[in-house]
Amino acid sequence: MGRHPLQLPGGVRLSDCVSLGVLMTKLPGERVDQVLRATGRQSRRQRQLPARLMVYYVIALTLYMEVSSEAVLGLLLDGLSWLGRSVPKQWAGRAGLSQARIRLGVEPLRQLYEQEVAPVATAQTRGAWYRGFRLVSLDGTSLDVADTPDNEATFGRPGSARGRSGFPQIRFVCLAETGTHVLFASAVGGYRAAERRLATQVVNRLQSEMLCLADRGFFGFALWQQARQTGAQLLWRVSQQVCLPVLERLPDGSYLSQIYAGQKDRQKGRRGVWVRVVDYRLAGVEGSQPMYRLLTTLLDPQQAPAVELAALYQERWEIELAFAEFKTYLRGRRVVLRSKGPELVLQEFYGLLLAHYVVRRLMHEAACHADRDPDELSFVHAVHVLRHRMPQLVSAPPCAMAIASA
Repeated sequence: MGRHPLQLPGGVRLSDCVSLGVLMTKLPGERVDQVLRATGRQSRRQRQLPARLMVYYVIALTLYMEVSSEAVLGLLLDGLSWLGRSVPKQWAGRAGLSQARIRLGVEPLRQLYEQEVAPVATAQTRGAWYRGFRLVSLDGTSLDVADTPDNEATFGRPGSARGRSGFPQIRFVCLAETGTHVLFASAVGGYRAAERRLATQVVNRLQSEMLCLADRGFFGFALWQQARQTGAQLLWRVSQQVCLPVLERLPDGSYLSQIYAGQKDRQKGRRGVWVRVVDYRLAGVEGSQPMYRLLTTLLDPQQAPAVELAALYQERWEIELAFAEFKTYLRGRRVVLRSKGPELVLQEFYGLLLAHYVVRRLMHEAACHADRDPDELSFVHAVHVLRHRMPQLVSAPPCAMAIASA
């Protein structure tokens, strides 16, 4: 969620950090070239719109959602010209850009995202850890896409009180590093794709150092076990309808129980999986439910007291704020993804994820430099600075940026 711009202490400004990075220092050209070669999408002959330029162009499209596609390319070419580099004198307008995007396809953006985007918090990052565990959150949401027959046929659209909604939608599930809002794993499908099924494609990115938070819609024995096999610890909310008998009451008020793959396993006395249950209320909070129930793999109350886990669960809402940044502050309000065809929709989706990562990584670096919590910085302000400086910095290697900013 956007916050008021923060003037960092000691004369350090977010714009100073942005001027050292932008796209090519966070997504280096050599990595882009590797992905292009791996996917067979590198330019095989000299083109006015080469593949590497188009990768950065797709990312830039998501930073300027309310600007025409030709104008966004103009911004990139202005950056090249500002650095004294050769730029295409002319291109085939909107049609040429569409053809160049079609040649590029979705795989280079997908692989670049999967290979480059990862948690960025260090041991010094404020708000990113709980008792040595890196906090991450699992959740899903949807995005409107352009209203075309192909998009509707591929992705579907939700219904509404008056028949159907205005736009087709994609649905996606992400893992977010809670303290930095970096969306480091994602699975996307059509509107009717079940979030729990999409989650099976991302939980393998969990690691043993992580503590994963998730809402009650994700709990199921199979997904729980899949996530647990990564070595990560889990703290998921579950429905009150889940049968969790008290097998051992613990000193902090929580208790141990077991979960099973199915009712038959429970009835036949087969061995279940040990879990710890934390029940709590939010006294004096208007609109709160009578009881909340958390399930965790942290079985030792001394390692993680129940009262701390109940307080910690609210950190899951940080992924909702990350989605707001991703869906609203990057795209702009009431703006749908601009691509008319399904493959380009997915290409644009991964470009949006990469753009969000660049902004969030820059914000993390600025916060660490000033010894601040990344949550104290304004995402809206960061995007504004990045958009303002993009034309001068989008194509410069680090040494050129250092010279240019001197």
